[in-house]
Amino acid sequence: MHPDSLLTVRGLTKTFSGVKALDGVQLDLRKGEVHALMGENGAGKSTFMKILVGLHKPDAGEIFFEGRELNTRDVSDVLKKGISMIHQELLVVPELTVAQNIFLGRESNRGLFGWIDEKKLNREAGALLTQMGVTISPTTPIKYLSVAEMQMVEIAKALSNNAKVIIMDEPTSALSDKEVATLFGLIRDLKQKGVAIIYISHKMDEIFDISDTITVLRDGKYIDTKPAMELDTNTLIKLMVGREIENLFPDSVVKKGAEVLSVKNLRRNGKFSNINFAVRAGEVLGLAGLMGAGRTEIARAIFGLDPLDGGEIYLHGKQLIIKTPQDAIQHGIGYVSEDRKGLGFIPGMSVKHNITLGSLPKHAKGPFIQDQSETAAAATMITDLRIKTAGPDQKVTFLSGGNQQKVVIGKVLLSSPELVMLDEPTRGIDIGAKFEIYKLIRRLVADGIAVILISSELPEILGLSDRILVLSQGQQTALLTKEEATQETIMRYAVHH
Repeated sequence: MHPDSLLTVRGLTKTFSGVKALDGVQLDLRKGEVHALMGENGAGKSTFMKILVGLHKPDAGEIFFEGRELNTRDVSDVLKKGISMIHQELLVVPELTVAQNIFLGRESNRGLFGWIDEKKLNREAGALLTQMGVTISPTTPIKYLSVAEMQMVEIAKALSNNAKVIIMDEPTSALSDKEVATLFGLIRDLKQKGVAIIYISHKMDEIFDISDTITVLRDGKYIDTKPAMELDTNTLIKLMVGREIENLFPDSVVKKGAEVLSVKNLRRNGKFSNINFAVRAGEVLGLAGLMGAGRTEIARAIFGLDPLDGGEIYLHGKQLIIKTPQDAIQHGIGYVSEDRKGLGFIPGMSVKHNITLGSLPKHAKGPFIQDQSETAAAATMITDLRIKTAGPDQKVTFLSGGNQQKVVIGKVLLSSPELVMLDEPTRGIDIGAKFEIYKLIRRLVADGIAVILISSELPEILGLSDRILVLSQGQQTALLTKEEATQETIMRYAVHH
């Protein structure tokens, strides 16, 4: 054990229903270190973290914290010892204030009746936030904060527990570039104070930007630990997936067909204006820009989810009037939302029912659904898209993020679209599943479908798009060919006012 070790894990094993989720996992975390934990979905990262914070009990293995064996498996006890976790789904109480959320369950009482000392709470929360360099009022109800600000409150909560180890699970999944920079500044301050951070993310650029050390898990097994500076993206991917993905973005030699969709002077007040573009059969048009640039809003308006205040939409040269998503689907326009859980699928329903949800009239005779027809259509999609599922009747909530995304894409494809809009199609899914989605996009264009791709990951936009429309604050600032586009060029136009 290294003298600077805060947390040492040896031989950690955990089995659920006869399946080994963890098999002999190890980790050595040192003071003031950002230690990235990498692996595809299903690699065992979540199970490992749940054991560390006392949510699960391991079947075998040892955990040492500050040189002593950590035997307790009680969440509050682990918290008191100094291990905190900031979950991907933020655990905040919207109606309570910032200060009340920070000290929830640990409030100071005063007086005969044990009233909560709100002044003291606000004072201590204020001091903590100031120390972090964050300008959030401790008396503001949490529901009025942005996701990034809620993230900062969660970090303040961890620090108020005198956290020596903070586990961050996908902390930037909903943050803008500016907010990510603030978070990383805070992480660097925490490092200076000797706080150790276990950092989980699928974003490669972040991992190399912020981490000192990287540990890789694959299929529940420990693979390797290396200093971040000794690795590059390709080597890391190889460690994670057990094979080289030589070309992450499959080459496209698809001949472009006729114009499918064109828009003229699209406008939605306060969101975007003067938007003009066209997309052809077999073409991927990338929409790039910073968060808040208007990319999602344009897709939602074309699909009939939000009303337009002006402009025209044409399909094969004929003007369309789209008032609802049903209108869009009938005209052959499909949309895969960035909000998988909210707008993509219904968690309690089966894979089969989710896939066929958008095209039920095709499988009905009168008011009755033909089960055979529905099952056959779902089975074809499961095979074609290589959806890993126990069967068509398995609930979609039990699939991995990548397979859930394929279910959503399958639902859209069953309605036989001519144009598919994909909004952040690989957000929160691992590198192997991303590769599958990339191949799927290539197959769509090979079948003559026009694709509009919205992504915050520039390598994805550059690797898949034939042309790239760049947006800044609701205005289009450039339309670039594949040859003209570089990360620097896109960023220059994305911050153009």
